[in-house]
Amino acid sequence: MKRLRITVEGTAYDVTVEDLDSGSGASPAPAPARAAAPAPAAAPSTPARPAAAPPATAPAGAAGPGDVPSPLAGTVVSVDVTVGQAVKSGDSLLVLEAMKMNTSVGAPRDGTVASVNITPGATVTEGQVLVTLS
Repeated sequence: MKRLRITVEGTAYDVTVEDLDSGSGASPAPAPARAAAPAPAAAPSTPARPAAAPPATAPAGAAGPGDVPSPLAGTVVSVDVTVGQAVKSGDSLLVLEAMKMNTSVGAPRDGTVASVNITPGATVTEGQVLVTLS
């Protein structure tokens, strides 16, 4: 069994996944029956939704006043700013890709880029500090 976190429309869900591959020819027939079983298993994970939300917000809350945390886990596609660059609220700082969708991360306030903590191609986690503004 593996424990995974899946984020859907900004809501994080903790799920447990069972590996059904056993390598024999007989297992593909039971697999569809078991594949239907996780749907009801997903219903119990719905109450776990509140338990998943606080850890997602905890790293963001731990960020400093000028830190810009990642809104989701993904891969950095591009970094649109450099250290020392002045930015205004809403200006694009970088672009993240998650599940084949690009998400632009904007500046939460006016300021100057004090540090860029990631590079294109880097994998980031939700809440990880990407850029620091001063």
